Amino acid sequence: MMSSKSTSVAARVCKGKGVCSVARAGPRFHGMALERRTTNPTTTTTTTTTRAVSEDVLTVATGFGAVVGGGALATAFQSATDPEVRRQQMADEAGGDELRSVGDYFEGEGFQRWRRIYDDESEDVNKVQRDIRDGHAKTIDIALDWFGASIEGMTVCDAGCGTGSLTIPLALRGASVCASDISGAMTQEASRRFEIAAEGSSKAVRPSFEASDLESVRGSFNTVACLDVMIHYPDNKMEEMIGHLVSMSEDRIIMSFAPKTPYYSLLKRIGELFPGKSKATRAYLHAEEDVERALNKNGFKVTKRDMTATSFYFSRILEAVRE
Repeated sequence: MMSSKSTSVAARVCKGKGVCSVARAGPRFHGMALERRTTNPTTTTTTTTTRAVSEDVLTVATGFGAVVGGGALATAFQSATDPEVRRQQMADEAGGDELRSVGDYFEGEGFQRWRRIYDDESEDVNKVQRDIRDGHAKTIDIALDWFGASIEGMTVCDAGCGTGSLTIPLALRGASVCASDISGAMTQEASRRFEIAAEGSSKAVRPSFEASDLESVRGSFNTVACLDVMIHYPDNKMEEMIGHLVSMSEDRIIMSFAPKTPYYSLLKRIGELFPGKSKATRAYLHAEEDVERALNKNGFKVTKRDMTATSFYFSRILEAVRE
């Protein structure tokens, strides 16, 4: 079995084509609440049938509005539930850096929460967490299907690797993977899980695990993957991040994001009525046309698209190739 090494947040540079150099921590994703959708996935188009938002959920939202309809109580409620206020408070606790506050969360409470969610064998999850686990697994399965069976020797950057849900199966198939995440705790857990999964395998290639933000990842790869990470970046940063990611890709990028639609935006806003670090406080939705426009601007054309939507998780996934 390969020995486990602690992942340093300090910069480490791995020389050689397809191996990234990174400096410090970068973001991860959580699921967000929504009503169930039924999806007919294909590799090129997606058909979804939306079930109406439940009356119970809307009653909760309108009920809150009625109770706090005016005066000082309304002001206090708005302050407590306004996502921008809570986001700024958490950033202030991290010295004014919002991404650092994300990193701090995923080094502590967030790591414990999402480690359980990403562990298929863990029973220490509630119904919502299990649903998010299933949704995330479906997105990973779509990405793996798009990679194909013959990936030995392929160089891959998995930006925002979490506990290795995508990195590990790619590495077990023989791909050379540079895996990074905002959380050193996450990358250490991913390394531990890889060692267990790869024991006795002659085909597996040990990934390079690093703690890094997206801006600090460097290298040249056949494919860049960035799944469920853009949710931490606002619109004014999204295009810049896509530009950076595709600059490292020789051939292809596979990425997923929470799509911005009136339906999902409403559900996100309802979720923001309930304070808590694990809620949708820092979740940014992105319009698919904006994401595709950013890819096109950088010389990439979308060739495949799909959607995963469960009761508490939704993620749009795209594959784009260099033109």
